[in-house]
Amino acid sequence: MSNENYTYQTKNPGIVFIISAIFVLGFVLWGFISPEQLAATANTALDFTIETFGWFYMLVAAFFVSFIIFLAFSPFGKLRLGKPDDRPEYSFYAWLGMLFSAGIGVGFVFWGVAEPVLYYVDTPLGQDVESQAEAAQLGLDYGIFHWAFHPWAIFSLVALALGYVQFRKDQPALISSAFFPLFGNKVRGKLGQGIDVLAVLATSTGVATTFGLSAMQISGGLSYLTGLPNNAFTQLTIIAIVAVLFMFSAASGLNKGIRYLSVINLTVAALLLIFVIILGPTIYLLESVTTSLGAYISNFVPMSLTMTPFSDSSWIGANTIFYWAWHISWAPFMGMFIARISRGRTIRGFIGGVLLVPALLAVIWFSVFGGSALHLEMNGIASIADIVNDTVELALFATLQEFPLAGITNGLAVLLILIFFITSADSASYTLGAMTSKGSLNPPLFAKITWGVLIAGTAAVLLLSNGLEGLQTASIVAALPFSIIMSVMVFSMLKMFTQDRNKEKQKAREHQKSAMKEEILDELEEEIDDFSRDSVEETDFEQDSNSSKDK
Repeated sequence: MSNENYTYQTKNPGIVFIISAIFVLGFVLWGFISPEQLAATANTALDFTIETFGWFYMLVAAFFVSFIIFLAFSPFGKLRLGKPDDRPEYSFYAWLGMLFSAGIGVGFVFWGVAEPVLYYVDTPLGQDVESQAEAAQLGLDYGIFHWAFHPWAIFSLVALALGYVQFRKDQPALISSAFFPLFGNKVRGKLGQGIDVLAVLATSTGVATTFGLSAMQISGGLSYLTGLPNNAFTQLTIIAIVAVLFMFSAASGLNKGIRYLSVINLTVAALLLIFVIILGPTIYLLESVTTSLGAYISNFVPMSLTMTPFSDSSWIGANTIFYWAWHISWAPFMGMFIARISRGRTIRGFIGGVLLVPALLAVIWFSVFGGSALHLEMNGIASIADIVNDTVELALFATLQEFPLAGITNGLAVLLILIFFITSADSASYTLGAMTSKGSLNPPLFAKITWGVLIAGTAAVLLLSNGLEGLQTASIVAALPFSIIMSVMVFSMLKMFTQDRNKEKQKAREHQKSAMKEEILDELEEEIDDFSRDSVEETDFEQDSNSSKDK
């Protein structure tokens, strides 16, 4: 179905916009005036959160994955994100491209090489390994684990709830709308506004962090390739250029700007992946993909529920719990955006696209790029581990440099990150604009530009004041209350889905009864017609017999 068949109302920004913008601006000023104090406060809060609630993050993340898989196989999977007659608004390829370009693709590109190598050096859970090969496999296993099912299940949960209440229940595109089945019109008051403000703050901090990471990686890549200085000035210049490009994309709208850039981006990512597989140690990489997939499937449950209560290892808190919290802090943004582009899909089809496909791509991407870096490191071809430990944003470029056609592949990598940066800015500004414009699915350009500039400014100020780590830490802490909100969201979804499934079953029964009645009536009419014809034929026969006798 063409997207031109759907129209969305534009609404002006409301009180949530004002409160959220003031909070974000205040946070930026704090980071600019006293970055040390911000970092210290955030780190104290982070340590307390991980030490006290680490077990909760592990359980709740595993619960979200289990719940999403349950929905896919349950009768609820037949329900549609929209009215029964709605059909997908975007093609599968464009939809998939937009999923990645919303921002999570930056994580793949940034950490696809760096994370497996970091875990190769700093062994997960402090385990003693007997060989380099075992350490390398552990590094790949945990890199994939952090970016496969769990993050996408977290995003899917929020996206399903929002997509359903928006397109099936005609509620505004707000996080608070997901609780309408539980609290009714109360979500239109202060309760709902509080939930929406918290979601906006979690989103803005998480997105600003990604802006900073993207600017650092583009700056590092250009420095590595051209000799440009990799400093704050270069990073700020990149942010300024991307801000201008983003404004053009935002002004062209979701169906042109993000949609077209996302298709280009997915294509570039696929080309880069194919290049590395063909130009690199092909057999080794294919074996790495196969082994990593098997390891992920067999170790998924133990890895999901493993902590270290009997040892002093802090690895799980600094890595796995850190990532779960970071993904949860991203859930309002990713959930809102994925919901907007998923109208018309069934729950089962949605989960297949949002959970299974990205998880499989995570296995392939990390195995290929992380595996290539580990191959170079273990065979003494290049000291990738030293580069990652020293300047983590150079990991991808240093790896590609060791393969043939390095100029082309590194150029593709810079282009990929740049487009990811633009589409992340565009989709983030769209989502924040919708969340602060009373849930409008077509937020005004003013709101989108304001949030885009505010987040770009946040990233710029924090890069200048070395407060990027503090902002990232703050987004992790903000994830704790939102994880509780998401847990309550599960019960709201179950109530919605159960009610609508029962209604559909009732309609199906009524339709079946109506069809049976029509069938019975048709059979009765046929019998009556047959009886009438037989009666007429008998009468005619008797008349003919009497007439013959008279003759």
